[in-house]
Amino acid sequence: QVQLVESGGGVVQAGGSLRLSCAASGRTRSRDAMGWFRQAPGKEREFVGAIRWSGGSTVYADSVKGRFTISRDNAKNTVFLQMNNLKPEDTAVYYCAAGRYATVKVTSYDFWGQGTQVTVSS
Repeated sequence: QVQLVESGGGVVQAGGSLRLSCAASGRTRSRDAMGWFRQAPGKEREFVGAIRWSGGSTVYADSVKGRFTISRDNAKNTVFLQMNNLKPEDTAVYYCAAGRYATVKVTSYDFWGQGTQVTVSS
């Protein structure tokens, strides 16, 4: 089992920045990939990006490339999502998830956090 807790959400004006954290506990290395997803009201959960504990390779959705950056602190079992130049369309609940492979599919991830709200005002 892997437990995930997100933090760092809030309200920010368009063009601003936020940094989300995802603290992992339990058998963290049983799942090499840590993904970030988001879900806006009335929409499906969508992939934002992912990072691997081993090697640190990352992958991003086209909608956030160049604005969002994922990093990790292996010693603290924590993954970060740095979000810059935020837009109103980035408003959503953001979730971190753990899975065996860093894919864009929701179904590839076995464990999920409770989510943190990000609201970007125009």
